[in-house]
Amino acid sequence: MSRIALVTLVVDDYDEAIRFYTEALGFALVEDEPRPDGSRWVVVRPGAHQEGTGLLLARAKDDAQRARVGDQTGGRVGFFLHTGDFAGDHARMLAAGVTFLEEPRHEPYGSVAVFQDLHGNRWDLLQPATA
Repeated sequence: MSRIALVTLVVDDYDEAIRFYTEALGFALVEDEPRPDGSRWVVVRPGAHQEGTGLLLARAKDDAQRARVGDQTGGRVGFFLHTGDFAGDHARMLAAGVTFLEEPRHEPYGSVAVFQDLHGNRWDLLQPATA
């Protein structure tokens, strides 16, 4: 095995999720294909190079999945978005309406601020410290 290619994120609505991840977070829409069962195969990835782990945006199909939307990690930060321009990306995301749950912190491991996605999942925006 060489890498984790995709991580599924259960969402309420495909188009709303695509807008959030592409417009507010700056991800690229990599795939959006209809499936025979009426669902869609939707993949977004951060960055212009389209390398690394992507998110498979999967619309909730039943009550059990709908109950997990926005709470896929039990309230913990479950996703970590690395950046090389913390201040610039933080400002851009704020301007795009992203909700940050704390002010930026500067820790020994880097600059970090917790934000939530459109459904309430917690993410770290993180610029790792350089050695």
